[in-house]
Amino acid sequence: MKEVLAIVVGGGPAPGVNGVISAATIEAINEGKEIIGVKGGFKSLFGGDRKSIIPLTIDDVSRIHTAGGSILGTSRQYPDKAKERFRVLMRTLRAMKVRYLITIGGDGTAYMARWIEKEAKGSISIVHVPKTIDNDLPLPGGMPTFGYETARHWGVELVKNLMGDAKTMGRWYFVTTMGRNVGHLALGIGKASGATITLIPEEFPGKKLHFRKVADIIEGSILKRLSMGKNHGVAVLAEGIADKLDIRELSRYEQIEKDETGRVRLSEIQLGRILKTFVKDSLASRGIEVTIVDKNIGYELRAADPIPFDIEYTRNLGYGAVKFLSKGGTGAMIAFYEGKLMSVPFADMFDPATGKMKIRNVDINSEIYEVGRKYMIRLEKEDFSGQNLRRLAKSARMTVKEFKDRFGYLLESSSTVC
Repeated sequence: MKEVLAIVVGGGPAPGVNGVISAATIEAINEGKEIIGVKGGFKSLFGGDRKSIIPLTIDDVSRIHTAGGSILGTSRQYPDKAKERFRVLMRTLRAMKVRYLITIGGDGTAYMARWIEKEAKGSISIVHVPKTIDNDLPLPGGMPTFGYETARHWGVELVKNLMGDAKTMGRWYFVTTMGRNVGHLALGIGKASGATITLIPEEFPGKKLHFRKVADIIEGSILKRLSMGKNHGVAVLAEGIADKLDIRELSRYEQIEKDETGRVRLSEIQLGRILKTFVKDSLASRGIEVTIVDKNIGYELRAADPIPFDIEYTRNLGYGAVKFLSKGGTGAMIAFYEGKLMSVPFADMFDPATGKMKIRNVDINSEIYEVGRKYMIRLEKEDFSGQNLRRLAKSARMTVKEFKDRFGYLLESSSTVC
């Protein structure tokens, strides 16, 4: 009897999921294994829905690696809510005689993979393939998580178009991108597109961030552009900034929704719209009229057709996942570093103090951030003296003292890399 290998996808979509499914299926079949896919992710397993488990053949997957989305679908399942249904999941896997399991997902899916591996006690060998457009998983050598490069690519194309429209129409765009806790995607899009300013949560280390501070940083950018004779620009905002805001203050401006995991749906918060109101009101109070349009981009990127980087990358990962299992491996994440596939044990992926998966933040002291920061148009130390200060105060319709009193505090917590 052939050994059974199952594939399950968790979390939100990311470009390249089908590439992993395709490569893993083909390699496993070539090794003589039976392959099954779980449609609907962990939610189906927790529900004991065996009808959601389908056989996969080479014909089913041979041409899917260039397509976005996931032929198996996906779902989110919060571990705390899953405890009472975990036995159903394990019974379902055992009933299907699963010997090997490949999980594809982010931190939540990795948590589930580790949980199953512990419970299986050697009866099921498990490998996790990391995916997220947020790029927040600490892969060896700084490699991106698959899906990130494609999401950045298409995000750049969208922002470039908005920049063209902004210049043509004489307006500003506030563009909010995905990235729950980190600013990798926003910074990547902002740097590559040449956006006027990009703000990411890592700039604000404190727990309680007020709208006014974020709005003042952007208003300063607008005023600096006006002082240069430019009435247009694009601000790219990482959605994770909203997670830094005081939830009580946030709830005054926006209806708070939560996803299946119980976390606030940051992608549903209209961060750009709220900031637009703050900035427009502030400028209008001094007789300055600026047209601002808010846009959210994120869902447009998650299921996009992968670019060649992610197509090749995910085929490597899918192949590597099967080879790892076939060699007796289990309890690890598969990665690709310096041209070689490698595994990272689950024990190294999780913080022993919190039990949560380690997160890769943007290092605002790195040269990667420095490059992006240097090319932004925003208030700097040199703008608060001499001719620069006088020109800015005039554009703001303020006295020099009023301008320094209003915006000078921004330099006290500036993350500029020198």
